[in-house]
Amino acid sequence: MPARPTPQEKAETLAWLRRISGDLATATIKRLEESLPWYADMPPARRSAVGLVAQAGIASFIQWYEDPGSTPWIAADIFAAAPRELLRSVSLTQTLQLIRVTVAVTEERVAGKAEDLRESILLFSREVAFASADVYARAAEARGLRDARLEALVVDSILTGEADEELPSRIAALGWHGHGEVAVLVGTSPPQLDVDHLRRVARKLGVDVLIGVQGSRLVLVIGRAVLPGREPVAEELPFTEIALRLEPGFGPGHLVLGPTVPALVDAGLSARAALAGFAVAGAWRHAPRPVEADDLLPERALAGDAMAKATLVERIYRPLQAHSADLVATLWSYLDNGRSLEATARELFVHPNTVRYRLKRVSDVIGWDATGPREALILQTALIIGSIGTEATRRRGSAARRSVRAD
Repeated sequence: MPARPTPQEKAETLAWLRRISGDLATATIKRLEESLPWYADMPPARRSAVGLVAQAGIASFIQWYEDPGSTPWIAADIFAAAPRELLRSVSLTQTLQLIRVTVAVTEERVAGKAEDLRESILLFSREVAFASADVYARAAEARGLRDARLEALVVDSILTGEADEELPSRIAALGWHGHGEVAVLVGTSPPQLDVDHLRRVARKLGVDVLIGVQGSRLVLVIGRAVLPGREPVAEELPFTEIALRLEPGFGPGHLVLGPTVPALVDAGLSARAALAGFAVAGAWRHAPRPVEADDLLPERALAGDAMAKATLVERIYRPLQAHSADLVATLWSYLDNGRSLEATARELFVHPNTVRYRLKRVSDVIGWDATGPREALILQTALIIGSIGTEATRRRGSAARRSVRAD
């Protein structure tokens, strides 16, 4: 262990350090340019900011060497000279490289000057390394809180449908990697929400997620993505499978997946359907978990969801009506007769095989199979809502024609 310097020796060393501090700073900047490619590639303003940090470090060491007991945390003051944007452009690894170069240059210059000086340099460099880690940790924590608030704002905008011109820039600021289809998943929030786990699972599935908590509800906006450091997924999983893999991250209760939409800007449509389905999912006793919002169309329509009513008419009633009146009549009769082929055939004066054929055609046209109990309910609801709309339209048209004739 080096001998402790006398007061006179320490005063002489301090005076010498102050005289060479400018030369040390200049030599450090030169060494940075020679040994660190990232520093040489920086714009002049940022290089100057890094240089200020190095100079502050040398000045701080001299002050600390004079009286280390009175200013144990003086190392943290080094970074006060750094502009805020420097933390975003210089990583913690690069900062540690900067410390290493500065210490190496200082050691070379003071070699042989005083026995305790080299030990002091090493001790001080350790303090600076810890201080820099603390600075970056606090910056990361602040950035995490800011990102969480921004993410909550984005999810809320999607759920309420109040997207504005700033939404794309907010999404970009969150580092969203989505590039195509999006779906919204709504469930209950677990007692202990592990956001990082949800993100890890999503990453493995080749999707990106925005996560929002609204009271007891947990909302995930899921988008297909090409994530950094990962090869593109050879075969994209359907959103139903993705929702099933994410299901353990939700609390108990119903879990509803909204319909797939082409892009994030359209996510409000998926969110509206998912929220409407979540509100009425309890009306289906044996609803699976997760359940698609479109499988809850009857419950949503009965609850007054205009989107569900429009979906039933557009995807079931109108395609059947446009394809063949026989299909509509057969479907009505089949459902009214308790899904009995024989009763339907008797009512329509056709052979049961004709009924089977027409029901298969119904399935081919709209994708729903009337022979299943759940799908039969969906189809019957669509026929009722579609016929109500048709009758209302017909009455309005007749009233308008009578008014024209009266005039």
